[in-house]
Amino acid sequence: MCEEMKTMENEAPETGAGRNKISRYKMREQAFFLCFESLFSDTEIDELADNAGDARDELMSDYAILCAKGVREHGEEIDKKIADHLKSGWKLSRISKISLAILRLAVYEMLFVEDVPVSVSINEAVELSKKYTVQDDTSFINGVLGAIAKEL
Repeated sequence: MCEEMKTMENEAPETGAGRNKISRYKMREQAFFLCFESLFSDTEIDELADNAGDARDELMSDYAILCAKGVREHGEEIDKKIADHLKSGWKLSRISKISLAILRLAVYEMLFVEDVPVSVSINEAVELSKKYTVQDDTSFINGVLGAIAKEL
């Protein structure tokens, strides 16, 4: 687990280190928003978080910001992991931006956040996809993450 996550976890494991008291699901949803927004901009994650927080009139949790930064920092490794588990003929460019943001966040958690069980990362990604994508994307996301989980 990265040092920032350890520090955050020690300070306030379920609250986003005191920024705001929200559920882990909500923190993950915020991270998804930041990951999605970062697909369209090279703007620093902290600035995206400030802008998103202002637009939604809520503070982005430290967990969301750290995850979004982690997704960006480990983007090549995450994308390779996803690409390696796509069916023949599929490419990352064919995946909707929403589904790609969900996949990247889940794979980041699966690979780099030790205190989140792989099954939880998959389940939460499926829940986000049910809320923000179409049914076919939910099955697709579950399949890709399940295949990745088998090799971890």
